[in-house]
Amino acid sequence: MIYRYLVALFLTVSVLPIQADYQLETVAEGFDFPWSLAFLPDGDYLVATLPGKVLRVSKKGDIGAPLAGTPEAFVEGQGGYFDIMLDNEFITNQTVYLSFAWGEVGANATRIVKAKLGAEGFEEMEVIFTVSPMKEGGSHYGGKMVQLADGTIVLSTGDGFDYREAAQDTFNQLGKIIRLNKDGTAPADNPFASGESGNPYVWSYGHRNTQGLVFDSSTNTLYNHEHGPKGGDEINRIEAGKNYGWPAITHGINYSGAYVSPFQEAPGMEQPLKYWVPSIAPSGFALYQGDAFPAWQGDFFVGALVNKEVRRVDMENGKAVAEEALFSELDARIREVRVGPDGFLYLLTDSAEGKLIRVRP
Repeated sequence: MIYRYLVALFLTVSVLPIQADYQLETVAEGFDFPWSLAFLPDGDYLVATLPGKVLRVSKKGDIGAPLAGTPEAFVEGQGGYFDIMLDNEFITNQTVYLSFAWGEVGANATRIVKAKLGAEGFEEMEVIFTVSPMKEGGSHYGGKMVQLADGTIVLSTGDGFDYREAAQDTFNQLGKIIRLNKDGTAPADNPFASGESGNPYVWSYGHRNTQGLVFDSSTNTLYNHEHGPKGGDEINRIEAGKNYGWPAITHGINYSGAYVSPFQEAPGMEQPLKYWVPSIAPSGFALYQGDAFPAWQGDFFVGALVNKEVRRVDMENGKAVAEEALFSELDARIREVRVGPDGFLYLLTDSAEGKLIRVRP
């Protein structure tokens, strides 16, 4: 089904006299809470669902049977399959990475496996990383991955909700951005590689629950977005060894209305590029660098679960200068936002009958 819309840009910071002409196409539907999407070289898609399945979808939109050989996940609350990523040398090595919640209710953690993608599913599966320490409950896992230009893998971890003080502990892997080699070892140039002042895997710290990671290969820059509590969702430029403040500083408050912290800034702690009050519940994160939508070049796209829309954040010279709400006509929670190799945007809607939607001119 195809929907066509001509939408004026209404921006919260400034209003730009631009119009975006796009159409929405449903590629496939009937996914059970799809959370992540990868693009295969032959035009097919891999979709990972929260309840613990990976599905191959043909470029025509036909959904295949769940892939065999996938790992068992801890599926409760926010636990399940989080992210699926192709190795940057996938054409030659057929390697896929999957992040998910592993364990049981009293002791669980975010884990990464890698495997070869075969004709029927995962082959030669290997666990390469499990977050430490394990935690109780089913909340705040992070679980997003990107691969940097040097081939290392970056993983986001949540603070575990009830363990928020761990985000400030550099020896603890909760509430962090983690960097690892493809074989699961810690890179020798990580900021705490010696282990004397922090965990060798920690790349940055002071994060609450990062559910969006983007790597800009043109500038070698890593970005995240993360959930605040009641208010205080953030976009950050991530740098090695930096402290992003949670929970010592925040632009949000507890769900009860009480302070998490009385401070919004402090020496030695980074400020976000952008934050939202009230919360939008960010999900999915894309940096647009395609040719299909020239007006969107260099902008961020962030799913906003609360508002059932996607926010386009207009970036100019490294600053967020304007914002636009898009795709609310779908009337659906948007869980994932990706830019395809064809330069089109792709969305996953967050429901028991989730859809894969293509956004094209």
